[in-house]
Amino acid sequence: MFKSLRKKKTETVDTSKLIQVDIPIEELPKSIAVPAVAELTADQKDKYRKVLEHFSKADLEIPVKEVKTAESAPLTEFEKAWLTRECFLRYLRATKWVLNDAIDRITLSLAWRREFGISKLGEENGDEITSDSIAIENETGKQVILGYENNARPILYLKAGRQNTKTSHRQVEHLVFMLERVIDFMPAGQDQLALLIDFKEYPDVPKVQGNSNIPPIGVGKEVLHILQTHYPERMGKAIVTNIPWIAWTFLKLIHPFIDPMTREKLVFDEPPKNYVPQDQLDKLNGGYLDFTYKHDKYWPTLLKMTKEKREHYLKRFQKFGGVVGLSEKDLRGTTEELTIPVNSV
Repeated sequence: MFKSLRKKKTETVDTSKLIQVDIPIEELPKSIAVPAVAELTADQKDKYRKVLEHFSKADLEIPVKEVKTAESAPLTEFEKAWLTRECFLRYLRATKWVLNDAIDRITLSLAWRREFGISKLGEENGDEITSDSIAIENETGKQVILGYENNARPILYLKAGRQNTKTSHRQVEHLVFMLERVIDFMPAGQDQLALLIDFKEYPDVPKVQGNSNIPPIGVGKEVLHILQTHYPERMGKAIVTNIPWIAWTFLKLIHPFIDPMTREKLVFDEPPKNYVPQDQLDKLNGGYLDFTYKHDKYWPTLLKMTKEKREHYLKRFQKFGGVVGLSEKDLRGTTEELTIPVNSV
């Protein structure tokens, strides 16, 4: 199931190549290309069109909670902007192209986003999960968006050793907030992210009584449910490194709840530089980025960058008609004209 524990060699980094950085890398470097997208089959195109047709209905209403409820409401402008061409394809792939399952899963995620408080694509538009409500969770830099891996996926670092708070639902809200922000960093044509989960200990982070670097099984299952159910096909790669024995125990306990498609994307205790260019990788993980987290600089810069990216996305959504099925490539891009019309597959 997992590789056995082994003593790893300590890698040294050429200090002459270090790049000082203390804020997110805003744009994809020219040295990394977005991979080409695979062509759909005739059957897949037909199912895509049917999903598009369903969510384009003028009288469509969506539940306001993930659990079944009689209360429902029409799609908002922000939800239509979330219902992109790539969104439909992600859910179709996740459900192995079973049409009704894909429609049900998308509906469920829309209801969950409403209930969780992130359906409006940003706190400036009215999301309930805000940067202020979860800021304390990131004061030690335990989650950082920094750089891009080999396939142009923006990287979200999860640094367990920088844990600074007791276990609470706010920690889950923090993770969801950062998932939404790393999505903001996706370049045009890439709709996946990369996780770099690092269990390295940090002596500069004070231990908080009652907290743990390893989440309880219940929290682990909730996070897995959110990732696998409401962010399907979003995670392209997850690199897990510096794993202590207690984390191996946690991983083995949580393993039965990880679906096969997610398992294929997990990499355990391999050098991150095998998957990330060194000029996009933290030096603590074998890269050239000499990164130090400074909350008073990194946090406001992250919020400013992502707000501007969302404004760009929504402005182009309105420019191109404000309808479901627009391509994220066009919404994140800079072209004056649509490159992927809504009905083209």
